[in-house]
Amino acid sequence: MNAAASMLRDEVAPAVLRACDAGAALARFSSRLPQEPRTLWLLAFGKGSSAMAGTALRLWGERVSRGLVVARPEHVSRTDRAGGRVEVLPADHPIPTQRNVDAAVAVERFVQQVGRDERLVVLISGGGSAQLSAPRRPLVLEDVARLTEALLRSGATINEINCVRKHCERIKGGQLARLRAGGPTSVFVLSDVLGDALDVISSGPLAPDPTTFADATAVLERRGLDREHARVASMLRRGAAGEERETPKPGDAAFAAVEHHVIASNALAVEAACEALERRGLRIAGVEQRVEGEAGQVGVRLGEVVRGLPAGAAVVWGGETTVRVGKSPGKGGRNQELALAAAAAIEGVEGAAVMSLATDGVDGPTDAAGGVVDGESGVRVRAAGVDPREALRRHDSYPALEACGALLRIGASGTNLNDVMVGVRV
Repeated sequence: MNAAASMLRDEVAPAVLRACDAGAALARFSSRLPQEPRTLWLLAFGKGSSAMAGTALRLWGERVSRGLVVARPEHVSRTDRAGGRVEVLPADHPIPTQRNVDAAVAVERFVQQVGRDERLVVLISGGGSAQLSAPRRPLVLEDVARLTEALLRSGATINEINCVRKHCERIKGGQLARLRAGGPTSVFVLSDVLGDALDVISSGPLAPDPTTFADATAVLERRGLDREHARVASMLRRGAAGEERETPKPGDAAFAAVEHHVIASNALAVEAACEALERRGLRIAGVEQRVEGEAGQVGVRLGEVVRGLPAGAAVVWGGETTVRVGKSPGKGGRNQELALAAAAAIEGVEGAAVMSLATDGVDGPTDAAGGVVDGESGVRVRAAGVDPREALRRHDSYPALEACGALLRIGASGTNLNDVMVGVRV
């Protein structure tokens, strides 16, 4: 690993993660909670739930009557329970399990118990869609789990995936606001969706839903999943025909007393990367936001940009790519695939390096957050007996990057502000 790659791994990545801290983001927006003598009920879910709930209890603990936190299993034991006033439940990601259903049912009951004269404070971060899974009848957990995995492997966008989820389940797409029945509700959101669309972040359980059953049906058909998932497709078509209750739309009375605050987004992560690079004396030659597309193609494009950079320059991109895995047996994630593709594009370029980082610390079903490659990474991969092109074809980026020491492992970060991609020449 050259000096540029080491800098990205040891300095830029930690700076990005510090800026993405979920608790700190909430603290910066704490004044947005109305200063009123109401009792608070605290609800938190998503990858940043534990950190956000801990900060909320430090800020408003004396006002919190009861709380419910849905957290990653490894965060359950260290989540503040406020002397027994806060219940903590585990949930899995990205494929829902029975404990995700149990958590969703607990959230439904919790929200229905909040009085009209009490304020519900909801802390939402990325990953909440998977954590809270309450299938609409006649669908069951197996239907939702199989469909979620199929959508992820198809390369569907988060907007498409959550459109379907909102119409297959009971909580998403503003339906939790219906259960709240008009009581005062403050929602603080850590955005993992490009453009910060409130109806897409964790599938918008308290936000108006502009999508319809017909839209969800179109997603299944477009991704070729309607025949394989016939029970889901049948239910969605009934909804499109008006035989199932639609999600609440903009202007619905359910949202009259709901206020949303986006407290952090991918732009914050990109800014932190730029600042870290500038502290090292590098000039930022370009910044791109809302980067999407097939991970391998984006990696090649980023690598080509880096090839054209002068020494002492860098580019920073923010966004979230996808991988159309299909039936490939490979192991990896979008950031690892992007890094491996970029390695081929910068091969032989002196002083070049590329990093692709998932800010939640979890890239695909692996223990890596992404990868950091330089101009010699491809050479090292081949020396280890791995063909990089074949690895990309099979979506098998994890073993290829592991073979050349390019995996970026940070562990689950407790936040999620999409991905940061950085290219440098030193």
